[in-house]
Amino acid sequence: MTPHALARIVICEFMDENAVARLAEAHETLYDEGLVDRPAELHARIATADALIVRNRTQVNVALLDCAPMLKVIGRLGVGLDNIDVDACAARSIDVIPATGANAVAVAEYVICTAMMLLRGAYTSSSAVAAGEWPRAILSRGMELSGKTLGIVGFGGIGRLAGRLARAMGMRVVGFDAQIPDDATVWIDEATEPHSLDALLAIADVVSLHVPLTPATRHLIDASRLERMKRGAILINSSRGGVLDEAALAAALKSGRIAGAALDVFEREPLAAGSPLAGCPDVLLTPHIAGVTLESNVRVSMLVAEKVAAALRQS
Repeated sequence: MTPHALARIVICEFMDENAVARLAEAHETLYDEGLVDRPAELHARIATADALIVRNRTQVNVALLDCAPMLKVIGRLGVGLDNIDVDACAARSIDVIPATGANAVAVAEYVICTAMMLLRGAYTSSSAVAAGEWPRAILSRGMELSGKTLGIVGFGGIGRLAGRLARAMGMRVVGFDAQIPDDATVWIDEATEPHSLDALLAIADVVSLHVPLTPATRHLIDASRLERMKRGAILINSSRGGVLDEAALAAALKSGRIAGAALDVFEREPLAAGSPLAGCPDVLLTPHIAGVTLESNVRVSMLVAEKVAAALRQS
């Protein structure tokens, strides 16, 4: 389509180009992954759009929806919906379609990978070894994943898959989910022991967060919960930044209360310069990419493309 044409489908963040082409075969489609950073232009572009496809940076709020009176469906290239006003969409009969399950493998592998890196503590020594240093003694104190306990907070699809990978590595898996009763069969099916959150924190060597951001989960892991964690444990957050109190985590890392952390998500993204996490020891910080790999981008994009196309056919 021409650069100034009005599109029936607007895609304002990055998407696999084969999936974009699939949509463009049947609909006028505008794909501009930088459009999210030009909100005035985005608002103009969606004036006649029937579908909008976003990732996590686009804020689908009432102001945006007011610019799109014809909108019928929103495709979310991911699973979190905290950037989308779901209630406002429902009030306007707009379908919201997340890519449920399509990036689960990527996130679960991120959990296992970062857990192994933090426990072993030996994978940032390349520059020292290349410079002629030989920190063998201190780096021989790393720990193995096998035999440790993984605590999964939020036992949905990603949490369950992370548990399966952990068990394959010889870990014991325990879980907490406020929505799943302790006598639910899923705990037996997944060979996972249900616990209260505080009990899980007390016994887990690795705690991995997999909960959505809601009023009930905001700062779920705060200073008091960090204090309840097993001394020397590590924390991984690949869910949403707001479920973790970053200042409290920084204090726990600097005091040695916990041994390390891997964070892929933050309360404000990008993470601001001068964050309390800057300079913390034994911390891995990644820019919200746990669920994004070459393979998962294809799966996520194709799933959303197919579901958005189906929704438009039915409208």
